[in-house]
Amino acid sequence: MRADQRARRDAFLGKIGTRPVVMGILNLTPDSFWDGGRFVTAEAALSHAKQMAAEGCDIIDVGGESTRPGAVPISEAEELARVESVLSELAGSLDVPLSIDTYKANVAARAIERGAVVVNDVWGLQRDPAMAQVVAAGEAAVVVMHNRADKDPAVDIIADIRRFFARSLMLAKNAGIPRSHIILDPGVAFGKTARQNAEVIARLAELLDFGCPILVGASRKAFLGSLTGNKVEAQLIGTIAASLAAYAAGASLFRVHDVAEHVAALQVFNTIRSAPGQ
Repeated sequence: MRADQRARRDAFLGKIGTRPVVMGILNLTPDSFWDGGRFVTAEAALSHAKQMAAEGCDIIDVGGESTRPGAVPISEAEELARVESVLSELAGSLDVPLSIDTYKANVAARAIERGAVVVNDVWGLQRDPAMAQVVAAGEAAVVVMHNRADKDPAVDIIADIRRFFARSLMLAKNAGIPRSHIILDPGVAFGKTARQNAEVIARLAELLDFGCPILVGASRKAFLGSLTGNKVEAQLIGTIAASLAAYAAGASLFRVHDVAEHVAALQVFNTIRSAPGQ
C-alpha cells in the first residue's frame, strides 16, 4: 500500500467512534437488488461516486458482483473488468477513500493496487483461503461480514454470528491483520429470516465485546417491508429507521444507498444523543 493510501486508511479508521460513519454504495452491477444497472457505465459510476462524496459519505464501497440472494456468480475476470478502471479513476479524482466489495482474494489484491484501502468481504475471510493473507500483505482494513449458505429459523442467530466472528478473527490474527484494522458486520439480510434480521439489529450490543466497530447495512432491504406489511423497504424512511435503531444499539458505520439523507439523519440523532444531560 502506498503512503497516500495509508494516510486515507488511517484517517478513515480514525473517524470511527467519533461520530456515525457513512459508507456509500457504488454497485457496478446489472443485477443488484436495488440499483442494479444504474451505474454500469463508467460515466454513470463516476458521476454517482462524486455525488456521494459531495453529500458527505466517509468512504465509497465499490462492488462488481451482486451478492443478493439468488444472484448468478460471475468470474474473477468479469468482476475485475467491472471495477478496475473505475477504482483507478476514483482514486485519482476523489479525496474520499475507497473500499472494494468482494470475497475473491485476487480481486481484492488488484483493488488495493488501484487505490482501495478497505476490503469488504461478505464471507468474512472464510470463502477464499487466500483473502486474509491478501488483506494483511496489502495493509488494508477489512470488513468481516457474517454470512450463511442457508436460512435456518431455528438457529440462535447471535450465537451463530459470534461463532463465525471468532473464526474470522482467528484467521485475521494468524495472517497478521491488526485488530485495529478490523470492522465487523453482522450481515443483515444474508442467510437470515426477516425475524432474525430484526433481532440482529436489536441485539447488536451483544457483539461489542469483540472490541471491533460494527457496520450495519440494512439499506433498502426486503425484510423491512415485513415489519410493517406495506413494502416499506421501497421507501427511504424504512432504511433510515433501521439505521437509527442500529446506531442506538451500538453500530458505528452504515452502508447505504442514500447518502445525503443518512448523513443528515445520523447527525441529528447523534447531536441529540450527545446533548448535555444525556
